Amino acid sequence: MTVAVFLASLCGAMLLGVPVAFALLFCGLALMWHLNMMDAQIVAQNIIGGSDSFPLLAVPFFILAGELMNAGGLSRRIIDVGIAFFGHLKGGLGYVAVAAAILLASLSGSAIADTAALSAVLLPMMRRAGYPTERSCGLIAAGGIIAPVIPPSIGFILFGVASGLSITKLFLAGIVPGLLMGLSLIATWWFIARRSEIPVIERVGAAGRIRALGQAFWALPLPLIIVFGLKFGVFTPTEAAVVAVVYALLVGLLVYRTLTFSVIRRALIDAARTSAIVMFLIAAASVSAWLITIAELPQILVGWVQPFVDRPILLMVILMFIVFLTGTALDLVPSILILTPILMPVVKEAGIDPIYFGVLFMMNNAIGLITPPVGPVLNVAAGVGKVSMDSVIKGVLPFMLAELVVLALLVAFPSIVTDSMRLLAPR
Repeated sequence: MTVAVFLASLCGAMLLGVPVAFALLFCGLALMWHLNMMDAQIVAQNIIGGSDSFPLLAVPFFILAGELMNAGGLSRRIIDVGIAFFGHLKGGLGYVAVAAAILLASLSGSAIADTAALSAVLLPMMRRAGYPTERSCGLIAAGGIIAPVIPPSIGFILFGVASGLSITKLFLAGIVPGLLMGLSLIATWWFIARRSEIPVIERVGAAGRIRALGQAFWALPLPLIIVFGLKFGVFTPTEAAVVAVVYALLVGLLVYRTLTFSVIRRALIDAARTSAIVMFLIAAASVSAWLITIAELPQILVGWVQPFVDRPILLMVILMFIVFLTGTALDLVPSILILTPILMPVVKEAGIDPIYFGVLFMMNNAIGLITPPVGPVLNVAAGVGKVSMDSVIKGVLPFMLAELVVLALLVAFPSIVTDSMRLLAPR
């Protein structure tokens, strides 16, 4: 009965069009009523306590860093480097899109911000060069979702806080899977490009490449600063977010001189709005998460999957299927906040490495961002690129399948993640 109340209240509220944060609050109140422990003070305490967390400070800072990088021209210069080195290949702008997506992912951690930047800069160029529009949009959308997997990932910060796991370990464990997602997109694009009549753009000479590298010289070191700083314990993820903001601000002001007072003001406002949405979701989810624990829903789920506890790979397949179905209907943040307190006890009961599960969980949720019918990243690619949603869905399918193959590979061979995780573990 408790499970029915939980699902009916949450899903029913969202089907009625209630915003996810308020649906989570309603779900918490429904569970309180069912458990006969209705108390407004519990709601208030959990809302305040849920967002009162030092690690969560990384979220607004990384969001602000992404806004400053886009406004300050760092993102554009990274894309220019990709064009200089790969633009002359057949389908070269597609390889540029993937390379730029990986680099931007290591700067902002936001799939929507990266997709918007790539769509605004690259899609017009791909159109002018004669690339098929729907495939180009699909590739950019599929590249944008690498951001929640490669550090600094806002998704990993939320998952780490919700699960109590080390955010630094999650960051470092996501590097290899994120790169594998990029390689799968490159392989898929190569197969598509060789079968299509895509014109080749003019090769940029050595002087042009050196010039592009020179212009992007100050943009490229930031991912290395963050990764090596985390690996060698120079700073925590929250401190890394502050470093990213200060670096982007100084480069934009003093080096590229593209940041003016009005541009910084707009970046601060946009970052504040996005951060407020995310933090309110976290605060609302903390109410339902506390009541999920009190109602012993995780223990109920453990009982349901008990026959599969001794077969971790089969259990991972079941859990990934649940996450995938959830991702078709929910955005990344609510999916993390709702599923983490329910699934983590199951993972620990089965003896599955929680960091390994966290990486696959995040990959699956990221793929959900390009899965119809919701697909927030698809909406961004369609909106910025001025393309119909149907065209973007058709274009993204082969790339989404390629990323699902990577996910299946990591489920079947956990050592790909766990071995790389040990190699990159903080010293």
